[in-house]
Amino acid sequence: MILSTIGYEAATLPEVIAKLRAAGVEVVVDVRAVAASRRAGFSKSVLRASLAAEGIGYEHLRSLGTPKPGREAARKGRVAEMEAIFAEHMATPEAQDGLALATAIARDRHAALLCFEACAKGCHRRIVAGMIRDATGCDVQDL
Repeated sequence: MILSTIGYEAATLPEVIAKLRAAGVEVVVDVRAVAASRRAGFSKSVLRASLAAEGIGYEHLRSLGTPKPGREAARKGRVAEMEAIFAEHMATPEAQDGLALATAIARDRHAALLCFEACAKGCHRRIVAGMIRDATGCDVQDL
């Protein structure tokens, strides 16, 4: 079982879809707190429709997004601060419910966690992927 992660910061929608298809991704799990984007094609409804046209499912799990203070810390390069804020957030019942759903999806289908940052190293999706890996034993690949 493989769980993928992908960021769209430095890519176009066609490039992201091509990577997802090449990896055999069946469903995108959007882990952004706010599923809106100034980048063309990456707002929730347009993204969902574009993925559906390619036979790829879409699930937005807002509860797995980084709270605003964490996003601000990440933008400023303060990854440790973002991680601390996100860890506190992940202890909430809402986040735990989202994690349980994401884990169930990843057990069923090849999923890709989607967020903005191009590099997973400084993104909270790496943390979510690690939690799912711990629960399922899946391999994680960053696309």
